[in-house]
Amino acid sequence: MNIEYEKKLGNNIRQLRTHRQLTQEQLSARLQIIGIDITRSALAKIEVGQRHIYPDEIKGICDILEISYEQIFPDDSN
Repeated sequence: MNIEYEKKLGNNIRQLRTHRQLTQEQLSARLQIIGIDITRSALAKIEVGQRHIYPDEIKGICDILEISYEQIFPDDSN
């Protein structure tokens, strides 16, 4: 994955999270409850494209935010 796409992906996750009115702390806590070991700091790094996101994290975020997998990935057609 290239850094620009990771930044777009992270920004998209941030927008989806804030749309659900969740803080980074709240989302990371909910992920931990379902068995995904992620800190608020790690989530913050994902949102700015400084850390790769793992498949289990993608699934957990989709489940918690009640979104489809397609919604989490930015449209890269531009």
